[in-house]
Amino acid sequence: MRYVVIDTNCLLRMIPMRSKYRPAWESFLDGKYTLCISNEIVSEYMEILTEKVNASFAANIVGAILRSPFVLRFDPQFHFNLIEADPDDNKFVDCAIIANADFIVSDDSHFRVLQSISFPKVNVMTLDGFSNTLQ
Repeated sequence: MRYVVIDTNCLLRMIPMRSKYRPAWESFLDGKYTLCISNEIVSEYMEILTEKVNASFAANIVGAILRSPFVLRFDPQFHFNLIEADPDDNKFVDCAIIANADFIVSDDSHFRVLQSISFPKVNVMTLDGFSNTLQ
């Protein structure tokens, strides 16, 4: 089972019924990978989904994530601060490190800096790449 951290923008693109990335969301619901989350990540999911869609939709999506048997929750106590250009992205990095995740799914250019950091090693995969691995 692959352990995966998904950044908020990718999650937003996976959820719509007509999205080409919808199969990635359905793969999560079917247990084809384990989603690794932290309280900070869940808070951001809720905040951004509420902002972009509405509070009811956000509660339904976050609720589905929290009730899923294919979720592992982590509470990183140490902050690695590997992404200086956008420190807010570090919540995903910290969770991935603590979870020993296989990769973070993100199309955010700020995550590219992780390619040049050898320790702790954090792999990043684009949403397209991730979707292709699920087919």
